[in-house]
Amino acid sequence: MRILVVNPNTTASMTETIEAAATSAAAEGTMIEATTSGMGPVSIEGYYDEVFAMPGLLAEIRRGEAGGAQAAVIACFDDTGLDAARSMASIPVIGICEAALTLASFVAARFTVVTTSERSRVPVEELVRRYGFASRAKVRVAGVPVLALEDPNSDAVAKLKMEIARALDDDRAEAIVLGCAGMADLAAALQREFGLPVIDGVGAAVKQAEALIALGLTTGKRGAYASPLPKPFIGMLADFAPPAA
Repeated sequence: MRILVVNPNTTASMTETIEAAATSAAAEGTMIEATTSGMGPVSIEGYYDEVFAMPGLLAEIRRGEAGGAQAAVIACFDDTGLDAARSMASIPVIGICEAALTLASFVAARFTVVTTSERSRVPVEELVRRYGFASRAKVRVAGVPVLALEDPNSDAVAKLKMEIARALDDDRAEAIVLGCAGMADLAAALQREFGLPVIDGVGAAVKQAEALIALGLTTGKRGAYASPLPKPFIGMLADFAPPAA
């Protein structure tokens, strides 16, 4: 199997963290191709960043599919561009938020997502509702910028641990979902420290991608995810115009 994992921000060091988590989760014989978006923001923190991350993300998925990838993972907890990518691609596309919440529901009756900043809280809460987990999941904020997770001298990990501890006491959480791809390398250590399931969306998405490939399933193209209609795109986005079938 060959799975494309796209970091939709432009920070290559974060892609390395994501790639390590994806490779660790992958089964023997699964090839992980991790790539960094070639355009857009260095981190995705809120709606504005998300919009400008989408063109680079879609370009990477298009290239990866043309190069033989059998599934794609969008490694941003906002599930940036997920619907557009599913419409564009003929291979399965998985967002790490949806994957992580689904996996958490298998191992816990109630769970808490701990994300980075207050700016990200509402987008993540909206995804929790969209995916049908509002009655089982709460969203907490550690109060750290995304790029602080890349800085070993920051207090990001300490703040994350404090918020997990609060989730256990106040939410009575039975599992924790890490609400940022930049936290992917922390899941195993946090699980040992707190003694409950800690779910990284990158690993969850890779395992679900493997299942879809093995089952021969891809995105339905009869309705919402039908291929986009061919039409001209003007200006800087001309290269994204949908081709004629």
